[in-house]
Amino acid sequence: MLLSPKTRIAELLKAFPFLEEFLPRYNPKFKKLLNPVARKTIGKIATLQMAASNADIEVTRFIADLRDAIKSQTGQEVGIMSAEEMAERAKRIRQILEELHAAEGKNIEELQARFAAEIKDVSPTEIAEIEQQLIKTGISEEEITSMCDLHVAVFRESLDKQDSPGMQPGHPVHTFRAENREFEKLARRLSELTRDADEQALAERKDDLEEVLDNLGKIDIHYTRKENQLFPYLEKHGVQGPPQVMWGVHDQIREHLKAVRVGLTQGNLQAVKERSSKLAGAVLDMIYKEEQILYPMALEKLDETEWWEIRKGEPEIGYALIDPPGEEWRPEIVEERSEEMAKERIEAGSMNLNDLPEIVARNMKLPLDVGELTLEQINIMLKHLPVDVSFVDESDELRYYSDTPERIFARTPAVIGRKVQNCHPPKSVHVVNKILEEFKKGSKDAAEFWIELKGKFIHIRYFAMRDADGNYRGTLEVSQDVTEIRKLEGERRLLDWED
Repeated sequence: MLLSPKTRIAELLKAFPFLEEFLPRYNPKFKKLLNPVARKTIGKIATLQMAASNADIEVTRFIADLRDAIKSQTGQEVGIMSAEEMAERAKRIRQILEELHAAEGKNIEELQARFAAEIKDVSPTEIAEIEQQLIKTGISEEEITSMCDLHVAVFRESLDKQDSPGMQPGHPVHTFRAENREFEKLARRLSELTRDADEQALAERKDDLEEVLDNLGKIDIHYTRKENQLFPYLEKHGVQGPPQVMWGVHDQIREHLKAVRVGLTQGNLQAVKERSSKLAGAVLDMIYKEEQILYPMALEKLDETEWWEIRKGEPEIGYALIDPPGEEWRPEIVEERSEEMAKERIEAGSMNLNDLPEIVARNMKLPLDVGELTLEQINIMLKHLPVDVSFVDESDELRYYSDTPERIFARTPAVIGRKVQNCHPPKSVHVVNKILEEFKKGSKDAAEFWIELKGKFIHIRYFAMRDADGNYRGTLEVSQDVTEIRKLEGERRLLDWED
């Protein structure tokens, strides 16, 4: 066995049971990692790097001490993978994927055998890191998206061997997985209804198909939580490319779903069968990627405070096909960490309104160009505007959105501080960049779009924000449901409240 920062604690305990007593003696903070609940959950994927970080110890020294303890207790020599060896390993995996792209996947079996012979295993975090490196070398996110199924095929045998942790009800990963069990049933049911269908069977099964598609359509809630809750936290840990690749696949699944619905409405048997096959396959493949790559990687990267922040933002978007999650999972650090975070915000000069004494929020007035308002009045006013407002600063980071009762587009506090490019689907990012580029150059001051969304007509406008000297200071996005406004005719000059 070779020890490295990526070596999992569970593998070490299995190989060297004496470590179960050694680790708590080495550092008392390891007791928490070894309790029965942790062993079944986070303990299954915890790496030496994670353990060292949680215990506030230097990972290189920790690995060396483990090596010495193993030799002392068992007489067995274990090696340590050097930084150079780890870099070489990553390079070889990247080369395999680069050859996969160059041959457009035609050499998949050869590369599977080569991976098994040369590398043998790979962690979810390694896969994400390597895909990100491929993007940096010039391979587009679109190409990565088109090839990601083949990436998984190369690594699948290794991924299938990895033990997946079972999280407690209430943990976001437990919730995502519970939804996936429902989507699996629906994807397989869709295949059953369409695989052998002829014109007559399609007509007879139309009601059943519509019910399946309506329920499967709720996968958009699942994906929206990923895009607006989980992905922002991964981005904070430097994981940029893989979330965008996965978002691209989400949009492909949304397009398949729409196409099946259109085909069913038109009675187009061929379209229904072809797109249903693609839809069911893509849903099941995405579930595999989530559970074998995304969630284990996220559990390695995010701490319990971050997971708790994700949990608090979930009700804003909602849940798909399951009841609201239970409360068995509640990190011990929640209350203590909440107080620490408030202190950190105050020290950094980025306080929330709730951090201020009530007397300050209600009575301290902020002088404006015209008039003056308290902070509480400003907050109330913005929350009651009949439009959704978002503000992006001059660094392209989302700094504010109005928390109105019925938002048009999903937003949660997790997106604050996120690059605005990451707040949009990959296929729209070039438009976002074009708008920002022209605003910053000063050649344009506004851009507008209108779309039909779930039976509503939505008007979306972007405005360049400039200071008194004309310097670009950010962009204001204003979205409004104008469905009823478009129906107005004539005049109304008198008050006419309808009870």
